[in-house]
Amino acid sequence: MNSVTKSNNNHHQMKKKTQKPETKFRMDLDLCSRNKDLSAAISLYNFALSNPTTIHLNQHHFNSLLYICSNSVSDPTALDYGSRIFDHMLSSNVVPNEATITSAARIAAAKGDADSAFELVKGMGKYGGGVVPKLRTYGPALFAFCGSLEAEKAYLVEEDMVANGLVAEEAELMGLLRVSVECGRSDRVYGYLHKMRRVVRCVSEEVVGVLEKWFRGGDVGGLEEWDAGLVKDAVLRNGGGWHGLGWLGKGRWDVRRTKVGSSGVCCCCDRGLVCVDIGEEEADKFGESVAALAMKREVEANFRDFQNWLDGHCEYEAIVDAANIGLFQQNFAEGGFSMAQLVAVVKELYKRNNKWPLIVLHKKRVKSLYEDASNRELLDEWMQKGVLFGTPYGSNDDWYWLYAAVKLKCFLVTNDEMRDHIFELIGSDFFVKWKERHQIRYSFVKGAVDLHMPPPYSVCIQESESGAWHVPLASECNNESSRTWLCISRTIEHKTSDEDTKCLESSEITRSHESFNSCQPLNDATLSNGLAGRSDSCSNAAVTGKRKERSPSPSRTGL
Repeated sequence: MNSVTKSNNNHHQMKKKTQKPETKFRMDLDLCSRNKDLSAAISLYNFALSNPTTIHLNQHHFNSLLYICSNSVSDPTALDYGSRIFDHMLSSNVVPNEATITSAARIAAAKGDADSAFELVKGMGKYGGGVVPKLRTYGPALFAFCGSLEAEKAYLVEEDMVANGLVAEEAELMGLLRVSVECGRSDRVYGYLHKMRRVVRCVSEEVVGVLEKWFRGGDVGGLEEWDAGLVKDAVLRNGGGWHGLGWLGKGRWDVRRTKVGSSGVCCCCDRGLVCVDIGEEEADKFGESVAALAMKREVEANFRDFQNWLDGHCEYEAIVDAANIGLFQQNFAEGGFSMAQLVAVVKELYKRNNKWPLIVLHKKRVKSLYEDASNRELLDEWMQKGVLFGTPYGSNDDWYWLYAAVKLKCFLVTNDEMRDHIFELIGSDFFVKWKERHQIRYSFVKGAVDLHMPPPYSVCIQESESGAWHVPLASECNNESSRTWLCISRTIEHKTSDEDTKCLESSEITRSHESFNSCQPLNDATLSNGLAGRSDSCSNAAVTGKRKERSPSPSRTGL
């Protein structure tokens, strides 16, 4: 052993000898916690009991001891000591926190006393406002009630969770779904299946097993007759892919594992899956939150002017983030704003739907482009049609094109990942779902634009207008065509007044998607001078409907 090593060892030994007993106790206890060493932890606890004047147990000590016991519940010693330690903590007037209650609830549930575990959670308020439950705090009672098939008590736990602003996740919903299936609670199975749809995109094999048991168990009675129009309205109002009006149809279910084709058609029942959007209520709240945030960060009068203008120009089916397109891949020495790229995207959108998109571009950029004589005729044409909006000086384009896309419930053409601070401010869970449904990405290959449309269908649990269900299984497949789905439909189809629902489920959402995907070619002569020229059959009234008599875009002023 060299002199340096010997010196370090001596220093370490001296440091250990001079450590205070409480410091050493905490270090040893933390080591037990890391290693989940129950035996050593109990020895330390007994040492503390024998030396009350030396070791003063605090919240951290008690929580560490309870945590170790709660992770060793298969050992009766852990259950016995866990209860004693929690009682000791309370009698010592040491205030519990959420971690304390979670560990104590786990110990109580493991002892078979789920009621006490639930009472611990419900009684957290008496320890002060800072002690609030988390999802994990409810877990011991919830899973214990589910395991013992005490369905009503499990439902009470979930109600308390919701009252505390918590939303069940896959594990909790799995337990509630299973106990509902085992107890034959048809209404609850329906409700938890929809909650699973909102929370989980693709389900585990365990969930599939529970669903297969339920649907193969016999006739899940539902409505024998229903108003097809009412169901369709509910589907549209909810954003497509579900109606939530209850089980539809009678008779046994046909439950099969299948695949879904690239176009979104189920290979088993020939139904078409849809691209699920956010619901009308969510969309309205989304638009309101974007507008409220925009007016805090923009000049309020400017943004209100845009809102008012948009109210009179509301027939667009696509919004174009012009700056994102014009500056795409222009980060080279001679690069700048590519008008050709913008024209190519607008032209392609027009060809696909025979309608002009709304082009959102900052006034400063519009003015710069207008100084080039080759752009003037086209810019004048766009402004006269009211399809170019110049955002005010000092504004952030993002607020304008995002608000327009949300407000008008239309497509948004941009490669922006929408991860900047302004999008973080929105902070809504449905923002990701909205982007998936509404964002059109693009690329250029040898100058030709390629629009990447949203997927033709959403990989999530879907409920059809005829009462059938499609449930995607979680997998690590890279190709969606290889994903396994659970197809669930009645053996004998119910026919509504709208007749055959076995074909593509009727949905305005699906049709608007298809209209953009089905290119309607136009004669090149009608598109001479970029987008300026058009045939008589593509008059302003024909292209834009009521926009023929509208006022020009305010972007024309102040150039």
